[in-house]
Amino acid sequence: MTTRNLLSSLLLMSALTVSAQKQMSAPAGGKQISDELIGIFFEDISFAADGGLNADLVQNGSFEYNPTIRDGWGAGTAWRFSRPGHSAGYINANTTTPIHANNPTSMRIFAERIGHFKDFDGWTGVGLRNDGYNGMNIKVGAKYDFSIFMRNVSGKGKNVRVVLCAPGHKPTILAEQTFNVYDKEWQKYECTMTASEDCKNAYLEILMLNLGEMDVDMVSLMPQDTYHGHGIRKDLAEALEGLNPKFMRFPGGCVVHGGGDGFWNTYRWKTTVGPKETRKALKNTWGYGQSMAVGYFEYFQLCEDMGMQPLPILPCGVSCQGVNGGWGMWPEQAQEALPMDEMDEWVQDALDLIEWANGDATTKWGKVRAEAGHPEPFNLKYLGIGNEEKITPEFCERFKYIYDKVTAAHPEIVIVGTAGPGSHKGNPDYEAGWKFAEEIGLPIIDEHYYDPRKMFVDNRQYDNYPRDRKTKVYLGEYSVQDRGHGQMNQWGDALAEAIYLMHVERNADVVTMTSYAPLFAYKHNTNWNPNMIYFDNERPYFTCSYYVQQMFGHSSGNYFYGDCVKFANGENEFDNHLLGQSVVLNTKTRELFVKVANNTAETKTATVNLSRFSIKSNAVKTTLSGKLDDENNYDKQPVTPVKENIKVKKNMTLELAPYSVQMISMKL
Repeated sequence: MTTRNLLSSLLLMSALTVSAQKQMSAPAGGKQISDELIGIFFEDISFAADGGLNADLVQNGSFEYNPTIRDGWGAGTAWRFSRPGHSAGYINANTTTPIHANNPTSMRIFAERIGHFKDFDGWTGVGLRNDGYNGMNIKVGAKYDFSIFMRNVSGKGKNVRVVLCAPGHKPTILAEQTFNVYDKEWQKYECTMTASEDCKNAYLEILMLNLGEMDVDMVSLMPQDTYHGHGIRKDLAEALEGLNPKFMRFPGGCVVHGGGDGFWNTYRWKTTVGPKETRKALKNTWGYGQSMAVGYFEYFQLCEDMGMQPLPILPCGVSCQGVNGGWGMWPEQAQEALPMDEMDEWVQDALDLIEWANGDATTKWGKVRAEAGHPEPFNLKYLGIGNEEKITPEFCERFKYIYDKVTAAHPEIVIVGTAGPGSHKGNPDYEAGWKFAEEIGLPIIDEHYYDPRKMFVDNRQYDNYPRDRKTKVYLGEYSVQDRGHGQMNQWGDALAEAIYLMHVERNADVVTMTSYAPLFAYKHNTNWNPNMIYFDNERPYFTCSYYVQQMFGHSSGNYFYGDCVKFANGENEFDNHLLGQSVVLNTKTRELFVKVANNTAETKTATVNLSRFSIKSNAVKTTLSGKLDDENNYDKQPVTPVKENIKVKKNMTLELAPYSVQMISMKL
């Protein structure tokens, strides 16, 4: 053996020894639990994608808005006709010469008269203006990548001026670029624009400076400073990163199976990958448009960038039971079901997705992924089928058809099913969903519930779940929903969720994953309240529930200890659901987390016995507290984490202020 090989072997042995030391064994008395308990659920609701996670500042850049999305909408929605300098002309939607069949609509500009530069200080031309989503937030010195497809329909080559402006009687030019467009076929034109000033409500203009006709399509203005450079709005992604999530479920929700529109509006993953000009826009079930600029490739890329497991959800052959407003109670329902002789197409969609995510670059769909810039597999582990459908005979037949074929072809993929809408004991769908799951051996079932604060305080359902079930629980959608609170949730809601999550941690041998919902809501276009994170064009706003999720996301582990914390006067979390406690060990990071909650108006005392652990004396205490009706909103944030460095002992006493949660983080 050469000296270099010997050194390499010694270094490898040393690394393995360090790794083994870090992966400590758990002291006795603990229960092994899921270390993927806290994740996120992204659904395109309340403009969470376009106008939110999608960093592109242009709205309806593909001109695919239309009246089927919303009454009064069309190709020109979010655009204005612009003719500065007394120029003359008009615009029309054009569907005769599309870039791609999936992107049928473009905009044709007709220029009949161009004003003189010398008379109007250069501000002239015929074209279009886009204000983005309630204005474009532009930062001085920031670079923006502009792109557009154009074709010269008639006449000689044309100069096209692209201007980023601040509004005013005489608009201020923040950045500009001129293109010469002469080709009769579609060509992509690109440039980088650097802003000269800050502006919170800027707009973009595209102006022809010569007579004739020209088609434009796929207009984009993308900040260069995006999350990992992948086109995701940086501050919103960093807000998610701050939660330390272990997985992300996407793209919905009701978005998956068409919601109230019916199965025709089902989300199809294949039309959301590949070049963006080839993607197919879709009506969002929440009443707006989806450009698919953030599609499956971007979702998977975000998961990789953030170290999350991707959990894509595919339709299972039946629609939402809310089709055309029908929310019939069991056994009546308004669910649409595909004919069984059409189900093979949907099976193939699932198989092709697995190949796209995990296949070699030489496979058909692995090649599509590689051509998009990701030759290495994404290593998909989980696949969801269906979203809270009513558990009807039609659902069961179609779900089992897909499930059997996918698991036969890919036994390594963990399938997540659904327990239907309203996952509480006594609900007919819940009872039927669990019976069906156990019959087919489903690995994970997805439970959903949105309930008043009282339910989260009173209910402890997972304490009573059988431990011999093969099917585990994914609590995929939950949050306190007390509608009279206003726009955002209150500290009392988040505190109830915190204590409930301690109950979930205690039962994380049964519950393997959880995700709060909804995740995002744009301040100016909100479909649902409350949400975890609100945002506008400038920044995200963190609710009380965000900080609870953050606390639990940063205290994940793989062992639970239920006997380390004792409340004074013989009180306990089983008899008094206004108290909560949880001790979680992470053997991989060698960290121990003690969480204690007090949802009463009195100060409480708890003793903590950590004698079985070898702890270091330095620790960090994080406290969340407030009044029950405190609300984090756009103007104030009364509930935020308070951190302090403390000294800890193996036996110590904690004093818990009214309406508070404490977490102590320790190294071992």
